[in-house]
Amino acid sequence: MASNRNRLIVKTAAATLGSAAVAAAAGGWLFLESGLFHVGATNQHWQWAHTVLERGMRKSVQYHARDVVTPALAGEQRLLRGAAIYRDNCVQCHGGPGVAQADIAKAMQPVPGPLVDAARHWKARELYWITRHGIKTSGMPAWQFHLADDDIWSVVAFMQTLPALSAPRFKAALAPLPPAPKRVAPIMGPANADRGRVALTQYACNACHIIPGVTGSRVYVGRPLTDLGKRKFIAGHVPNTQENLMRWIMDPQSIDPHTAMPKQGVTAQDALDISAYLLTKT
Repeated sequence: MASNRNRLIVKTAAATLGSAAVAAAAGGWLFLESGLFHVGATNQHWQWAHTVLERGMRKSVQYHARDVVTPALAGEQRLLRGAAIYRDNCVQCHGGPGVAQADIAKAMQPVPGPLVDAARHWKARELYWITRHGIKTSGMPAWQFHLADDDIWSVVAFMQTLPALSAPRFKAALAPLPPAPKRVAPIMGPANADRGRVALTQYACNACHIIPGVTGSRVYVGRPLTDLGKRKFIAGHVPNTQENLMRWIMDPQSIDPHTAMPKQGVTAQDALDISAYLLTKT
């Protein structure tokens, strides 16, 4: 008798929880469909939602960065390079001692956090991981495909000095620096289709194209890249070979001077990996 009663209690509890989950999902869907959720950046996130997401972000970074090995970060040249990269790529959103973010960053939701105290809250390996991989739904971009690994570490080294810099010292540190050197293309390796899928997102290809396996809106600015490997031609007239596809990805105007597809500074390695994905995975 007791055993049957316990089984009945368990079944009833499971059914109740299942019904509650279905009701919550249905209610959430109806709320989204109603349009009542305010997506404007003039409307702040709820504090509890912000707190929960921020805590989840911190735990995620700590977990995924746990095995990153931190190199030696001392040295004047590394700090100077990191300062130049920070000035050219970071200060617009994060500001610095005595320097506010640019207007576009002030108006973002969530607001990009200041980095003057980042070294007090994050380990060097965690700052590296955030800079390299970015943070989804926050506006923080991933720099993996746009900065060399050593340059990312140089930025981390400079960020570690920010808590000790006064406003005049911060401005003085950035003022005389020449523009940060452009990323040096890495030595070519074998094609990596999985890396190519990530590269497609980091060059914003999914902003204009529907790409199988790549998350994005249903956009039709550029032709969908479904079944690209089965097409005979690229841009309507160039034979669809990997070499031609790489050329199209790196310099589309060299094939069609009138195309609206922009030249984005895609490296040869990235173009090789992207072409491998598009020709074999789509």
